[in-house]
Amino acid sequence: MAKQTITLRLTIKDPVPGVCYSLQGKEGEPIDAVTATEAPLSLDAPVILNDDNRLTGPFVRREGPTRRFVYIGIGTHAGFPGPTWSRRAKIDIHDITADLLDAARQGRTLEVRLPGRAKDGGPACATVRPLVPWKAL
Repeated sequence: MAKQTITLRLTIKDPVPGVCYSLQGKEGEPIDAVTATEAPLSLDAPVILNDDNRLTGPFVRREGPTRRFVYIGIGTHAGFPGPTWSRRAKIDIHDITADLLDAARQGRTLEVRLPGRAKDGGPACATVRPLVPWKAL
């Protein structure tokens, strides 16, 4: 096996309308920002799947020896100017199963569905837990 670029689709089920969301690069820069409507919002993150099933690449961050995650920038973190939300959502990717990674090697996109709202009614932030487990599309 060789390194391969795969796609992780982060779908926010109920984003806060009018709020800007984006992937966040390793330097904290917003990538592909979009303004949410009432509809679910999806962000596609290309990542590198290594021979040992580690995920790396320009959107992947790490904590410690095994934890890998992707940030979604929200409001000012997504490059939206002016008074707005300033949050980030941390989406864990180190726990994607080996069989799903094998499906990604075959060209399938891996999707996770996320809640969009925090208890305060604003955008979900910090470590955001999936509504359902990752799946191959």
